[in-house]
Amino acid sequence: MALRNSIRRYRFEQSEMTQEALANAVDVTRQTIHSIETGKFIPSTLLALKIAKVFHKSVEEVFFIEEPNNRKEK
Repeated sequence: MALRNSIRRYRFEQSEMTQEALANAVDVTRQTIHSIETGKFIPSTLLALKIAKVFHKSVEEVFFIEEPNNRKEK
């Protein structure tokens, strides 16, 4: 089981928002956004809420659990 996200997709839907712009919006570094996007870092609940708010999405729309057989759990 792994935590996955759709941050990259939502960034591109937001006029191709850069990692830097998202990082500034949620008060973290660009490297933190990169690490979250690539699954190397799991954000805190507060950071996940901030990221979802930037995209006007729920946390569940941005972050999801992926089972070993590649099915999304909702």
